[in-house]
Amino acid sequence: MSDAVKISTFNSHPAVQVRRESPLTLSYHNQGRPEASERSGVTLRERPFCGHLILRGGAIVLDQALRDVLGIGLPGQPLGLVTHESGEISAQWLSPDEWLLIVPEGSEFEVENRLRAALGDAHFAITNASGGQTLLELRGEKVRELLMKSVVYDVHPDNFPVGKGVTTVFAKTTAILRRPDNDCWELVVRRSFADYLWRWLLDAGEEYDIGIIP
Repeated sequence: MSDAVKISTFNSHPAVQVRRESPLTLSYHNQGRPEASERSGVTLRERPFCGHLILRGGAIVLDQALRDVLGIGLPGQPLGLVTHESGEISAQWLSPDEWLLIVPEGSEFEVENRLRAALGDAHFAITNASGGQTLLELRGEKVRELLMKSVVYDVHPDNFPVGKGVTTVFAKTTAILRRPDNDCWELVVRRSFADYLWRWLLDAGEEYDIGIIP
């Protein structure tokens, strides 16, 4: 019998270069991008090419691996969001054994391989969802008003403090809503619904003179 293939061998980096496009490329062409101004009560910015890694496994081993590789731990509570001091890395609770790790553009393959090496023989799963999601950043004094007519979740500061993140109904789809700091709200959006959500935001934000930041 020939030697068994080592099924744990892992190589996630594609050998062929493919031109990347934001999930909102067609939306920009069809809907335009109203410029932000001094009147804008809401500003919107897409961060299209961040690395999105879904982590599943035991909290203890994953927490230690993250600390060793990235210097950031897992959230200590359900619905928690932990952001690295750089602002470029975050870990969010999704379910009892599932977390969303967001890392800087272009680093997701290296981070994934380093985490796999750190985790060794532990029981875990890492799924690279970078191509299937995008991140939208909302800022401005009218963001909460916009969210109040868009999501079913209570976004009052007493119920949605800094460091919280939830998966919720947004209009007629779902999105992950996060609050990394006092002045910023984030939406993690599936690629297939990105255009719908973008058009909803432009329409719902019109009364606040919503503007787009490149």
